[in-house]
Amino acid sequence: MNVSVQMLLALSLTIGVYLLAEQLYIRAGRTSLLHPVIVSIFTLMGVITLLGWEYPEYQRDTQFIHFLLGPATVALAVPLHENMALIRKMALPLMVACVTGALVAAGSAVVLSALWTGDEVLALSMSAKSITTPIAIGMADSLGGSGSLAAGLVLLTGAVGTLLLPTLMRWCRLHDDALHGFVLGVTAHGFGTAQAFERSFTCGAFAGLAMSLTGVVSAFLVPPLVPFWVGCEWVG
Repeated sequence: MNVSVQMLLALSLTIGVYLLAEQLYIRAGRTSLLHPVIVSIFTLMGVITLLGWEYPEYQRDTQFIHFLLGPATVALAVPLHENMALIRKMALPLMVACVTGALVAAGSAVVLSALWTGDEVLALSMSAKSITTPIAIGMADSLGGSGSLAAGLVLLTGAVGTLLLPTLMRWCRLHDDALHGFVLGVTAHGFGTAQAFERSFTCGAFAGLAMSLTGVVSAFLVPPLVPFWVGCEWVG
């Protein structure tokens, strides 16, 4: 197949599958079990296999979508700017919550996986499960874990977070949009941020802020602490 034709087909297929998955998600009442990202991933895996494409080929043909991730991330600055006055008022508690959430999420995951499985690679990869995928892959690889495994864990964490957090927030009678968004961003990164924007502009702004801060905080604070969580002999 001509490279240009294959590229056009791959882009059209990816966008088409996502749009169909999004409609399914809406019709199903926006349940996180049918999140369009998850449905799209598994659908595209099946289609790519049936077409006989190799993953590197598909990745090459969809580079334009990868490129758009940059502008999309930068665009999160718009809602942040719109809510800057509120963010300034809450700066200290938000920072404390972010650092605490990042360390508890990473530390508990590493310790529990080490105790239950004894698998070094899994434990080290778990340290990055609660941050956005690009940072998670790099951090897991640098610690001796698996970037691919970390990426899968990020997807799983995001899906579970968006499924459980709204219910937990209702049980705790926490209905503030800023708080709701920040919790989603810290615990469910990109998935949580997407869900937050469905709730309100303010909710999405705080989720985007939390996702960004959690990634930065985790990249700086988690790697030095991993040896204490899993045992110095593993990291050696």
